[in-house]
Amino acid sequence: MTLFDVVFNGNDTVYGLTENAVDAAIAQHGADKAVGFPHTAYSLPCYYAVTGTKIEKLGDMKDALAVIKSLMTREKRLNDAFMSGVATALCAELIEALKYIDGATPYEEPCYGHLADAVIRELGVPLVTGDIPGVAVILGSAPSTEEAAALVKSYQAQGILVTLVGGIIDQVAEAGMKTGANVRVIPLGKDVTSVIHVVSVAVRAALIFGNVAPGDAAALMEYTFKRVPAFVNAFAPLDPVIVACGAGAIALGFPVITNEETFRVPKSLIVQKDVSKFNATSLEARDIKIKITNIDIPVAFASAFEGEIIRRGDMQVEFDGSRVDCCELVQTKEASEIEDHKITIVGPDVDEMELGSKNCIAYVVEVAGKNMQSDFEPVIERKFHNYINCIEGVYHTGQRDMQRIRISKDAFAAGFRLKHIGEVLYASVKNEFEAVVDKCQVTIYTDPEQCKHMRHEVAIPTFDKRDARLLSLTDESVDVYYSCILCQAFSPSHVCVVTPERLGLCGAVSWLDAKATNQLDPNGPCQVITKERLVDDRIGEYEDVNEAVKKFSQGALEEVSLYSIMEKPMTSCGCFECICGIEPFSNGVCITNREYAGMTPLGMTFPELASMTGGGVQTPGFMGHGKHFIASKKFMKAEGGIERIVWMPKALKEQVADRLNATAKELYGIDNFTDMIGDETIAEDPETLLAFLTEKNHPALSMEPMM
Repeated sequence: MTLFDVVFNGNDTVYGLTENAVDAAIAQHGADKAVGFPHTAYSLPCYYAVTGTKIEKLGDMKDALAVIKSLMTREKRLNDAFMSGVATALCAELIEALKYIDGATPYEEPCYGHLADAVIRELGVPLVTGDIPGVAVILGSAPSTEEAAALVKSYQAQGILVTLVGGIIDQVAEAGMKTGANVRVIPLGKDVTSVIHVVSVAVRAALIFGNVAPGDAAALMEYTFKRVPAFVNAFAPLDPVIVACGAGAIALGFPVITNEETFRVPKSLIVQKDVSKFNATSLEARDIKIKITNIDIPVAFASAFEGEIIRRGDMQVEFDGSRVDCCELVQTKEASEIEDHKITIVGPDVDEMELGSKNCIAYVVEVAGKNMQSDFEPVIERKFHNYINCIEGVYHTGQRDMQRIRISKDAFAAGFRLKHIGEVLYASVKNEFEAVVDKCQVTIYTDPEQCKHMRHEVAIPTFDKRDARLLSLTDESVDVYYSCILCQAFSPSHVCVVTPERLGLCGAVSWLDAKATNQLDPNGPCQVITKERLVDDRIGEYEDVNEAVKKFSQGALEEVSLYSIMEKPMTSCGCFECICGIEPFSNGVCITNREYAGMTPLGMTFPELASMTGGGVQTPGFMGHGKHFIASKKFMKAEGGIERIVWMPKALKEQVADRLNATAKELYGIDNFTDMIGDETIAEDPETLLAFLTEKNHPALSMEPMM
């Protein structure tokens, strides 16, 4: 039997199962029964991306079967085998979608099943920055539990996102490993058809970030091959269904590595009998380069642990700035004042603290370098959150003097102590900021009196001084802006223009961050943009900016404004924290954020709004942006500014209230402006929202029409 025969037989098997399942569902529910996955704007994403047609009811599935059948050619050519693989994947998507009829929740912990659009957007930034260098799809059961755990841990230690299908899920659980999106090990499901949920992630990345048009299968496959660094590990034995699914993965550009002696396709279907070499073989096949960071600590260090949560019952000790004196600080010193790699602990170590206790901590990282500037200090400080969270068994949240750190019992038992936090901070700062940091030393205080002194006498005055400096930075007060094209790894035509009053739409790149990035890497993603040739002050348009955007988008964009949502708005990639859209009934705009899962008065959820806003295209009337931009004096300045904001989720409104109210008071003399803004507890439809705004005499109601 040839490889073609195996793929075609597997495809036929899955097609027959799908046809029977669809017919049975129609017999039970009727052809008009709604069907689809939750929390996605893309209906059945894989079928929609390949064909351009949305499946919304069971009758649509019946029609889709005929389209899928047309892909099942029987010519014994490699491309025909791959297209049969695609047909198998589409059948799997139909089978999986049937599990969600009537809002069912077919997957129980630890399995995830379908992943929401919001999850894909959250993965966007770490994928484009390389914090997630690849995506592993592990299918079947490893030869042993030990080999299963070792393989998953090897990828996890490299920061790779791991998805699990089949028996390996039970093997990982038996090994006592933690799983979940927060540690980047995601069990999808036990059935082989659940592999479609990771395929769906790749496909939606093309739609969300790549501006790939639904129905353009060739562009879809080119995008996933070039820009989604995924691969498959499939354990023996391989039945025809698994081989057919593998053909679908290969069609998307994802090589399959297996330990079964089977057919071989160069660079695509690779036999590696030694499971311990799956990792190296997979990375080589996908050309994934792992940046090695050797840090002398007794636990793992990788970006995969950034989302790890340490529950109180699993906690050895805690440091909490909201209860006791804590702070984290970077200080610039002369080179003569610093002993490189010196780590000092002042006060008791973790093994001298009571189990479960709450303690003080102040860690000060002193740096020196001929190119070091005080403006870089807060940039380095903000990275502490990432660095410490990358430690297995250590949790960090907050910043400045309000951080919280928890060390787990498991990390403590492995030998983790405070000096290891110092090792992580030292190595990470020297590695990431090598262009400006020549020498670095770390002092960690846990003595309560010392912590009190460092917090109130040193850190807080420093923070206050920096804040005054940041508040004085306006778009008019600086000579240059900066580009940011980090997200072009996924969204090839998107360009962020970062100004003091408009941070990157992902919320992670401020003007000072971009400035530091440019000085650290002059040929990197953040380039200087002059602002000498003003075209239109009202909308914030410059010839210099237009030229830069045209250059960095490879000609995809001609002109862009910085302060308008209607005229030449800035593009969005898909990594945005928030989306702003016109609400015509009230003559204002609604803002929603990724965390909010409910409906907006625009009649669309966040995923639905995002589907028409991302992809690196200009969408007048809609804008992706960061949370901090909401309170900016430049927010939609061309259309009247923040007075246009009529609705946002309650949690987001509370988060930005202080700064937004201060801006409204300064610009318009309005007190407690957020009290005039609706939220989901007040209205989720435009009519109810309008009644609330009228009662509050919201200023948007009397402003000039936006359209």
